[in-house]
Amino acid sequence: MKIPFNKPSAVGAELANIADALARGHLSGDGYYTKRCHDWLEQQLGCRRALLTHSCTGALEMAAILCNLTPGDEVIMPSYTFVSTANAFVLRGAVPVFVDIRADTLNLDERLIEAAITPRTRAIAVVHYAGVACEMDAIMAIARRHGLLVVEDAAQALLATYKNRNLGTIGQLGCISFHETKNLLSGEGGALLVNDERFVARAEIIREKGTNRSTFLRGEIDKYSWVDVGSSYLPSELNAAFLEAQFTHSGVVIARRRAVWRRYYDGLGELAAAGLLELPRRSYEDRRPNGHLFYVLTDTLATRSALAAQLKARDILAVWHYVPLHSSPAGRKLGRASGSMQVTDDISERLLRLPIYYSISDAEVDSVIDAVRGYYKARA
Repeated sequence: MKIPFNKPSAVGAELANIADALARGHLSGDGYYTKRCHDWLEQQLGCRRALLTHSCTGALEMAAILCNLTPGDEVIMPSYTFVSTANAFVLRGAVPVFVDIRADTLNLDERLIEAAITPRTRAIAVVHYAGVACEMDAIMAIARRHGLLVVEDAAQALLATYKNRNLGTIGQLGCISFHETKNLLSGEGGALLVNDERFVARAEIIREKGTNRSTFLRGEIDKYSWVDVGSSYLPSELNAAFLEAQFTHSGVVIARRRAVWRRYYDGLGELAAAGLLELPRRSYEDRRPNGHLFYVLTDTLATRSALAAQLKARDILAVWHYVPLHSSPAGRKLGRASGSMQVTDDISERLLRLPIYYSISDAEVDSVIDAVRGYYKARA
């Protein structure tokens, strides 16, 4: 493809950092660069503790363990999300309870949450789709009324905010992704953000295979041993070295993503005004997205397929997103839907994501815009 959907980029000293990590002689987890990444996340986001993981999936699994779930417990979440959001809790024996999304943000509809709560509900897992915040004040109030934990799947939402608070730092636990498709990346990678002091010590243990090795390495005990459940969630120091360079240039990267987002919005505004397609909301009073992805909503599934094919014929890769979890084979077997999933079903068939990445040029963005316009002109 001349214009791929995504193209990972080095933005600074990534290769020099990797060479330095090799020279330091520490390539496994929790070396010099991992600690620098922890410090950056804690200072920039304001969380109590940040712990790098090998993936956001790993961070979600750690969060599920920290929720202390037992078989049959329930976790409320959207169906329009990546499978890791559900898998993390299913692996603990919990049942995902799917709730519909809002048409304006594509996030969990907070107005439907309380109807989904049962005596077995233990947590709410929110997903900040496209780096746009959920209605966190309302969700946190519901959680407090019912004694529930809130886990933020902020995989797409690093450095996006809600009422000047960074996403991933509002619930008790937050999970970030550094997959190559994300704004800041390490190829594969993630982080668990611990915002409740009650979970800090245990999170370290779970991440270190259920041992108190972190305490030992700080010199607080004279030997370490197996004390809890856990697994190997640490990333390689090479991943952390790459990521630390990305962090250094985070402002430039996020600014560019937002600029590309605005260029798409402005370039396709005429089509939206004519009612030919729908665009995401441009701005909010109480939140600031991070430009993670740009999507359009076509009128039908057939139109989406035809538009994607037309773009592909011009060497432009545009892709749709999730098959709703509630309608997937595993979702029907392992979870259940609470109420109608009308918005989720509708959006999932009409949403098309356009190419967006740090190194995409304005000329390439304009080529995508022209191709979308050309499709609708020919259709008219």
